[in-house]
Amino acid sequence: MKVQSIILGLAALATGHTIFQKVSVNGVDQGQLKGVRAPDSDYPIQNVNDAAFACNKDIKHTDSTVITVPAGAKVGAWWGHVIGGAQTANDPDNPIAKSHKGPAMVYLAKVDNAATAQTTGLKWFKVAEDGLSNGQWGVDKMIANNGWQYFTMPTCIAPGDYLMRVELIALHGAQMQGQAQFYMECAQIRITGSGTNTGSNFVSFPGAYSANDPGILVSIYDNTGSPYMGGKPYTIPGPRPLTC
Repeated sequence: MKVQSIILGLAALATGHTIFQKVSVNGVDQGQLKGVRAPDSDYPIQNVNDAAFACNKDIKHTDSTVITVPAGAKVGAWWGHVIGGAQTANDPDNPIAKSHKGPAMVYLAKVDNAATAQTTGLKWFKVAEDGLSNGQWGVDKMIANNGWQYFTMPTCIAPGDYLMRVELIALHGAQMQGQAQFYMECAQIRITGSGTNTGSNFVSFPGAYSANDPGILVSIYDNTGSPYMGGKPYTIPGPRPLTC
């Protein structure tokens, strides 16, 4: 009980939130807020049925940039505590508080024009996920990479315009229903190449997750307070990623 009380107290106090705010393609930084739809607020969504669960709410930063991404490219999504990165000099919670353990995911939705597409009613499919492996969460890797979350765009994806939904889930308070924290923003991309795969295992946002999914309503702590599932496997929410 004492360990649990300490954990709950830390979860309540933690405010080290984050915002996805730029993209890199094969190591080339595409520029701050270029092609990324972002709010000023770094606060998460905690209701999986929130109407804005696809690409977040109160979007303040938009432009007409559509980022070219060759199929098979190494893609990076950069997270910062606030717009621009660190909130203060030597910000300990940039890019996110280290307590905010959890998975990282990427989804795509095919659209006619990525610069103008609305975010409701889309069919999303997952292209990357990074949960808990070898004692390291997806969020841990992002922190170690100075805010960059990397994945390889599948080689078989058909060319065209897509919205790219990048997501982190912070599970430090997820032992209580409704306390998992979801961070997501969307980027405007144009995939090039000769692929023909237009996606599979489609989901909707909201609708893809349930508040009591095993990867959302979960205690990540063991009886010592270590946040690595006590040796148990972790089930990443949503469908499995596309494979070519």
